Amino acid sequence: MSNNLAAKTSQIRTRPSLFRESEMLRQQGVHPVLARLYTARGVTKLSELSSELNALISPKQLLHIDAAAAYLADAIAANKKMVIVADYDCDGATACAVGLRGLRMLGAQVDYIVPNRFEYGYGLTPEIVELTQRTTSPDIIVTVDNGIASIEGVAEANKRGIDVVVTDHHLPAATLPDARVIVNPNQPECGFPSKNLAGVGVMFYVLLALRAELRNRGVFDVSNQPKLDTLLDLVALGTVADVVKLDANNRILVAQGLKRMRAGKMHAGVAALFRVAGRNPNTATPFDLGFAVGPRLNAAGRMDDMKIGIECLTTDDEGRAWDIAQQLNNLNLERRAKEAEMQDAALLLLDQFEAQDSTTLCVFDESWHQGVIGIVASRLKDKFYRPTITFAPGGDGVIKGSGRSIPGFHLRDALDLVSKHVPGLIHKFGGHAMAAGLTIGANDLATFQAAFEQVGKHLLEPAQLERIVETDGILEDNYYTVDFIHLLEQQVWGQGFPAPTFSDEFRLISQRVLKERHLKLMLEKNGQRYDAIWFGHTDNLPARVKVAFRLDANEYNGVTRVQLLVEHIEGLDN
Repeated sequence: MSNNLAAKTSQIRTRPSLFRESEMLRQQGVHPVLARLYTARGVTKLSELSSELNALISPKQLLHIDAAAAYLADAIAANKKMVIVADYDCDGATACAVGLRGLRMLGAQVDYIVPNRFEYGYGLTPEIVELTQRTTSPDIIVTVDNGIASIEGVAEANKRGIDVVVTDHHLPAATLPDARVIVNPNQPECGFPSKNLAGVGVMFYVLLALRAELRNRGVFDVSNQPKLDTLLDLVALGTVADVVKLDANNRILVAQGLKRMRAGKMHAGVAALFRVAGRNPNTATPFDLGFAVGPRLNAAGRMDDMKIGIECLTTDDEGRAWDIAQQLNNLNLERRAKEAEMQDAALLLLDQFEAQDSTTLCVFDESWHQGVIGIVASRLKDKFYRPTITFAPGGDGVIKGSGRSIPGFHLRDALDLVSKHVPGLIHKFGGHAMAAGLTIGANDLATFQAAFEQVGKHLLEPAQLERIVETDGILEDNYYTVDFIHLLEQQVWGQGFPAPTFSDEFRLISQRVLKERHLKLMLEKNGQRYDAIWFGHTDNLPARVKVAFRLDANEYNGVTRVQLLVEHIEGLDN
């Protein structure tokens, strides 16, 4: 691989932890290492660590949620027909399942439609409105995980006499759709303290508000109201899989969902996905949701049609759920093979791309699959540490791109700048700071590459293209234990609240290459020896090293031992 695009040498850096706040948490009963980890992640009060449902931010703080609850309660009373229009990723699928199950619990007549991404693209388009009316004849469309950018689609629904309730979490453009009501923590003037709710979290909040409205109307009381907490396994799965920041509010939703999974109180489809992934729900972690369960569900939307993913989450038939989970597993294997093939092709293309000072990457291939380009962009971003957009053919003279970014480079805002610098170049775009999608003309790739690179050069300093391996510093010797690892695994870590990575200096006792791809190491510190493995590396290391690592409980032949999973190594002068 050409070195021209390789990220500069990574640097190990220790997160600052506030001693006073850490000590206060410790004095209130928090484990001393956890207290240090939490304050390094911005937690300063014990209340921010609550995982109880009564600590959730009140739904009333979401703009227009009372109006949405009143409107939906009226619709239920009038027996109006609702249809959920879902998105085709894991957040969209779980939001749809939560919406279907929750609205039905509350008395609604509701169905769903999930458009095929390859035919209809993203969001509530006029074509999807026409399809929805033709197939289900609804009075009301409820969007989940989409709709905030669907100005034309909502206008088409209004023209056809269909009301639209938008529930979304994506960033809005300057103009909002003319929907009956919009619930989105990121819409203008919404004072909801957590802007990080996933689409499934927004839908769950709408259900909480609707149930409260129905209680006020005397439809239910506290003793006989539907138990919406039964939906929290789905809320946790969608929240983790959508890689939204796990702030205090999202951590409660995820912790409660994990609690249900560990107790065996999960929906048949979630249980089947754990089983097909070879993971144990009794010890469920956010890692399981993000890297085992979520990708299998996402594979449906990437490779085929998210209908089977939603059916997996909405069936109560364990046998049917298991059949679908196996189909999803096969689609995930197909997705992984396609991804590997595309990644190899991308690396070959980049090998010919001689641009030493490039701050961004854009890659296109005629043979690529629309459903997988986002994952390939993510892999390339990780490898080269630059904002990356991969494009695939989109039909009708367009190519569709999916981008992933690095900290400090807001991808959606960058695309907005490109659209202002070169009007008409981008047909449509949307997304977040770290991920976005767009459509451009098939002949406009070179123009886009140049415009995107110009924005990159304007916004990115050279230091931002240097990968920083953030760690929690030294771990005291007496915490290299299986018990401590289990304590860490019981916490909620994830996006914006990263799992602990420690760093320390070790003496290298031995090293050998496994399967021609991985380094198996024996490290020593203070007379204690530790097994370690560095996946994907075969470097020849010096006698003294500084290692950034995560702790892992490695079970072999019935014995569980501590193993260090290496994130990065720096050689030290002897």
